[in-house]
Amino acid sequence: MQAYANMTKEQLLEEEAKLRQVYQEYQGKGLQLDMSRGKPSPEQLDLAMELLNALDTETVMKAENGLDVRNYGGLDGIPEAKRLMADMMDVKPEQVIVCGNSSLNTMYDMVARGMLKGFLGETPWCKLDKVKFLCPVPGYDRHFAVTEHFGVEMINVPMTEDGPDMDMVEELVSKDDAIKGMWCVPKYSNPQGVVYSDETVRRLAAMKPAAKDFRIFWDNAYAVHHLYGEENGKLLNILEECEKAGNPDMVFEFASTSKVSFAGGGISGIAASEANLADIKKSLTIQTIGSDKINQLRHVKFFKDGKGVAAHMERHASLLRPRFELVLETLDRELSGLGAGKWISPKGGYFITFEAMEGCATRIVALAKEAGVVMTPAGAPFPYGKDPKDSVIRIAPSYPSLEELKEAANVFVTCVKLATVEKLLEK
Repeated sequence: MQAYANMTKEQLLEEEAKLRQVYQEYQGKGLQLDMSRGKPSPEQLDLAMELLNALDTETVMKAENGLDVRNYGGLDGIPEAKRLMADMMDVKPEQVIVCGNSSLNTMYDMVARGMLKGFLGETPWCKLDKVKFLCPVPGYDRHFAVTEHFGVEMINVPMTEDGPDMDMVEELVSKDDAIKGMWCVPKYSNPQGVVYSDETVRRLAAMKPAAKDFRIFWDNAYAVHHLYGEENGKLLNILEECEKAGNPDMVFEFASTSKVSFAGGGISGIAASEANLADIKKSLTIQTIGSDKINQLRHVKFFKDGKGVAAHMERHASLLRPRFELVLETLDRELSGLGAGKWISPKGGYFITFEAMEGCATRIVALAKEAGVVMTPAGAPFPYGKDPKDSVIRIAPSYPSLEELKEAANVFVTCVKLATVEKLLEK
């Protein structure tokens, strides 16, 4: 294929006319396709239907420590659920508090605690003139929404193939005591699918922040979400590395079963140092009488342990892998050599990141919507919804059927081509 940038104006005009004809044909189909969020498909949710039969009226409703799961108590979770979450997070059970159905809710709580109460005796953030967070970009829009909600100033940090730009991170946190936290999705990052390198994890753990209460919010959301086997997602244990580096209290780690069992019907956990866990429990005892222990027991009965989760996730991968490959094959076939964008082939997680020609992302997403394909808004992977280059688009292949996805991918590449030609003709 001839690169668009090498075409003459006449060639570009001819190409634009052809693309508009194809695009109008898609508009005429009345499509209603949704690739806006990384939702599990109905087939994925079906994999966990036996979870509903894991407990019945004959089940002994007691945890292994004798606690009646129908009653009060067990603030930090039943022991077997702590082990299950620990297996998923690659930490020790004693480092885990089992939470409710959403790790996002727990992350929100932790930012709120920093704001209202402070961490380990430090000044609550709400009493400070300025609070800042580092935000690796592109990143997870819901993370950024949480810190924006609390009025936190967010600072973009570019992502590399090994994780955040650590030279920039180290310099910023060492010089500015207003920087109180950092968002991280370290394994199959949202949306690029990057796995943080060993060096990146060690450098994060060894930082010397100016703020004593600086915390890394380590959202290990895709800890078990491999597309091509566990060996592609090897990640150092951040809690262990922080302890080795003399920073045991610098990290909160989060995970959940939201995309493992049922979205919105799973269990989640936070892992942290002994001091941090004790600090969290001080307010947790006021906030709640404990999370749903019946659901915790249900998940343990269904999955048994980390090996059970891994086997279950292989079934998820068998459904997700063809979807990812379909989109990537379409991008390769239709866009390679045109200079209309670039993309990453992830080994796990829920997204494919497409980087369009600068200034084209908003137009591509708008064109797709007008042709019946809803995507995540351009700019969403950046704080305040502002992509400085207007180029990054998050593709979520999980929810549509393969047939729908094929149609959506073809619409998308047509929109990419059309927006790129339009931009070049403007110049």
